[in-house]
Amino acid sequence: QVQLVESGGGLVQAGGSLRLSCAASGNIFSINNMAWYRQAPGKQRELVALISSVGMSNYADSVKGRFTISRDNAKNTVYLQMNSLKPEDTAVYYCNADIRERTRNWAFPFWGQGTQVTVSS
Repeated sequence: QVQLVESGGGLVQAGGSLRLSCAASGNIFSINNMAWYRQAPGKQRELVALISSVGMSNYADSVKGRFTISRDNAKNTVYLQMNSLKPEDTAVYYCNADIRERTRNWAFPFWGQGTQVTVSS
């Protein structure tokens, strides 16, 4: 059974930084894209950043220049470094990964449980 476990959320003042981590575990054959999404109260879930298996990344316009996504393939882990945080970054952040299990011939999307990020003004 594949699991994604996130850590690193919390409360920070505007202008501060946080680093989120998400580790995948289980019967994993390979991981394709890994990504971070967020969902603020009353809003739809949105893509924040995505990174491919070879390290190519893209970002939502609202976080470009402030957030950096990276991954450690040996650890099946994706990170999100968030700098210059703003109150509008407040949301539950979710990890997402396209994972092929050893018992399957194709990849499926898996989600973490979410971690709260709150930025105070």
